[in-house]
Amino acid sequence: MRRREFLGVLGAAAAAWPLAVRAQQQTKLPIIGFLGASTAASWSSWTAAFVQRLRELGWIDGRTVAIEYRWAEGRPERFAEVAADFVRLKVDVIVSTGGSAYALKQATPVIPIVFAAANDPIGSGLVISLARPGGNVTGLSLQTTETAAKRLELLREVIAGLRRVAVLGNVSNPSNVLELSEVKTAAQALGLDATIFEIRRAEDIAPAFDALKGRVDALYVCNDPLFIATAIRINTLAHGVRLPTMYGIRQLVEAGGLISYGPNYPDLFRRAAEYVDKILRGAKPADLPVEQPTKFDLIE
Repeated sequence: MRRREFLGVLGAAAAAWPLAVRAQQQTKLPIIGFLGASTAASWSSWTAAFVQRLRELGWIDGRTVAIEYRWAEGRPERFAEVAADFVRLKVDVIVSTGGSAYALKQATPVIPIVFAAANDPIGSGLVISLARPGGNVTGLSLQTTETAAKRLELLREVIAGLRRVAVLGNVSNPSNVLELSEVKTAAQALGLDATIFEIRRAEDIAPAFDALKGRVDALYVCNDPLFIATAIRINTLAHGVRLPTMYGIRQLVEAGGLISYGPNYPDLFRRAAEYVDKILRGAKPADLPVEQPTKFDLIE
């Protein structure tokens, strides 16, 4: 090749390199909207499990995918605001839990939504069936209402002479309403007297403890972002009135509670990452069956 022709080819190639680099930089990464119903700190182990599984599947934040995190900090009124933000950002898929998934579903019938944990996805209207969810929502069911009886049985085994149980439930959360109903039914079958304390905001918690003091033998706390965000406060109040506590999430025992029984949440979030992987590769939520927990933790 003549020197002049060689320099011409080299110059053309050199001119193309910046264009190729710019084109690569301008390629839009898929965006995952991640809505945490509680706080970043309380969800840290769950988020880590989710991100780790994504990496194993080839989705690395900042390189092959972008993750937009939003934290509601136990305030359900934040759900609609975050949902609108994700719609504005045109995210490709949204990850949440059951309580926030309702607001997300109302905000968009198009963007795929994966719930890593939902108490009763059929009863609450998130999906039409577990086998074929339909619509734009799918994920993992907690089966919380089905394990409520097991929690009460465990509490009765641990607390000798247990007769009266106080139950804290966030009645602003449809999933908690379902769990409260199951707890009352299970308590009756076990011969226990269950007193329900309806909570709607953090400010309702302390007055509830004033009301239950001396009236009950133990405290059952429903699964809810508000109670996760205020776990230390709840446990401090429970210790103050010498009440043993039962939870459905192990982190709340680590925050000072007595006992918990429920699905392994890190495992649920790892499996939620697998749903996200399938959706980003073209699968439709309507065709991805809702799965149930396979790992449960009993923590004392």
